[in-house]
Amino acid sequence: MTALDARPDATTTLRFPAGFRWGTATAAYQIEGAAAEDGRTPSIWDTFSRTPGKVRNGDTGDIAADHYHRMHEDVALMRRLGVTDYRFSIAWPRVQPTGRGPAVQKGLDFYRRLVDELRGAGIRPVATLYHWDLPQELEDAGGWPQRETAQRFGEYAGIMAEALGDRVATWTTLNEPWCAAFLGYGSGEHAPGRTSPLASLRAAHHLNMAHGWAAQVLRAELPPSAEVSLTLNLHAVRAHSDSPADLDAARRIDAVGNRIFLDPVFRGRLPEDLVRDTAPVTDWSFVLDGDLDVTSTPIDSLGINYYSPTVVAAGSGAAAPSPWAGAEQHVRFLPAPGPRTAMDWPVDADGLHELLIRLRDDLPGVPLVITENGAAYDDYADPSGEVKDPERVAYLHAHLSAVHRAIADGADVRGYFLWSLLDNFEWAYGYSKRFGIVHVDFATQRRTFKDSARWYASVIERGGLV
Repeated sequence: MTALDARPDATTTLRFPAGFRWGTATAAYQIEGAAAEDGRTPSIWDTFSRTPGKVRNGDTGDIAADHYHRMHEDVALMRRLGVTDYRFSIAWPRVQPTGRGPAVQKGLDFYRRLVDELRGAGIRPVATLYHWDLPQELEDAGGWPQRETAQRFGEYAGIMAEALGDRVATWTTLNEPWCAAFLGYGSGEHAPGRTSPLASLRAAHHLNMAHGWAAQVLRAELPPSAEVSLTLNLHAVRAHSDSPADLDAARRIDAVGNRIFLDPVFRGRLPEDLVRDTAPVTDWSFVLDGDLDVTSTPIDSLGINYYSPTVVAAGSGAAAPSPWAGAEQHVRFLPAPGPRTAMDWPVDADGLHELLIRLRDDLPGVPLVITENGAAYDDYADPSGEVKDPERVAYLHAHLSAVHRAIADGADVRGYFLWSLLDNFEWAYGYSKRFGIVHVDFATQRRTFKDSARWYASVIERGGLV
């Protein structure tokens, strides 16, 4: 499915291929709440958010969007939108509280109910095993820098495959391992808040191992028709100029931002330039014989999360502590031109097209799915109860147009998952940033379709853009 459906349509000028998957996405800690109910124990994000100064306004995910108790209402919202697919994550400490041993049945039952509700609504469940909520007990034992954490993740994957393998056809092992490794263990901006370049590189390798072991377990446990995937937040890296120094800065960021995952997963090797760049930090002796055979376990598709491009130049401009192990002394990050979202991220849909074309060329034969794309704006319910968000509509239209153009240029893109269904707990920003197409009044938990939700529903209904 690489060619666009060219059938004429009176109201649609950019039609997507037949069978294109139209979805939306969430993450467990950001929406579920019920942080201490039915056997769930703390994750690293529970601990981090309760640490003074780590999250804006001292916000936590204790209640979030209360999805744990409002799941039926939220699935009804998705049905109104007309989405074909819903990408959700499973909270590891809700089903295996210590990261070891047997599952908690009440936790498994919640996800069984969610999946059954989705299927009953005609929505295809897409399960993500890890969206950053590591059980705190595993972090206390060393966390992702330790090999055992990856082994425990493989066991957890087996628990979930046994519980939901008969009703979930698409499985994503990890969401954005770059953030988990480098924001969590390098810069300390995310949980668990550690600041060690060595720990971040060890974490990246063990997340790759966790992905590989989980993929092997899923292959063994699931029916042959099941789809196994991985989601990466790949950086659309641009050099500020064509000077050799600026091009080398872009190469360094590509190595530690992209190829540290792409090469082990799809080529069974570490990037040689990454090993050279990081030699002052580590000799990579924690990579054992056979590891890269595990990391390169074949998968069925690659998920891409994209929000904005990354512009770099030569120089020393990275703040300390930095998430860019091996590059921080050689690279300056520059602002991209153009309008910006409430996150102060540049709006640049061309970056998504560039990324998809790069993957078309670098990973021929690998189907691609946009697993996250969206924008935060300072929207609010007006006195009439309406939530008007024209900036978000414009952002989404531009990025879907870029996806359409990439498909026309030969990229095998199978679907698009809008981030996010609901306003939610936005990690270190707490509740100060709203990405949802459904407005949530956190005081009352009232849900309201924003204009962008109605717009997206019309896109799905017509199968393309006007």
